[in-house]
Amino acid sequence: MANAKRPTTTTARAAARPPAEEAEERAAHAEARLAELEAAMAATREELVRVSAERDAHKELVQRVAADFDNYRKRQIREREQQALAANERLVLDLLPVLDALELAVDAFDNHEAEKVREGVAYVHRALLAALEKAGATTIDPHGTVFDPAEHEALMAMPDPTADEGVVLQVHQRGFRLGDRVIRPARVVIAAPAEES
Repeated sequence: MANAKRPTTTTARAAARPPAEEAEERAAHAEARLAELEAAMAATREELVRVSAERDAHKELVQRVAADFDNYRKRQIREREQQALAANERLVLDLLPVLDALELAVDAFDNHEAEKVREGVAYVHRALLAALEKAGATTIDPHGTVFDPAEHEALMAMPDPTADEGVVLQVHQRGFRLGDRVIRPARVVIAAPAEES
């Protein structure tokens, strides 16, 4: 039996330890590992609480900003509606004297007073032009000027030996600008090129 192996000293020592001591060591190691895991879980819970609170704060901020924007949008719509109403009110107030004058002209017409009708219609014309000018509208009366497609609409071209080609000969309907913008072009007749004989 000389060939039989002898146990090494570590294995001999481990085999020499009582099973209770070995179980206690394993239990201590497991408790230490459990404490590490519990600490990691506590840290994870704290991080989760912190991140959740941060998320809730951001969510609340986003909701507040969305509500503020919605209120701003509604306020802008109300203000635009009020501005339009105020502008319409001014225009209506400017047109009421025109209506009054027109009613007087109709009454004069009913009473066969031709001169008063003419005066009334002329007054209505002046009052209406004044109301339009007060609203910011200006007339485009291009008679004798060179045709400009940005401000004029040519109805026809007719030969005129006394006028240069493209000059406005007749204005059928005046145009109007509101500020710098043409809201209705003048409807005109322009001079055609001279016909060659």
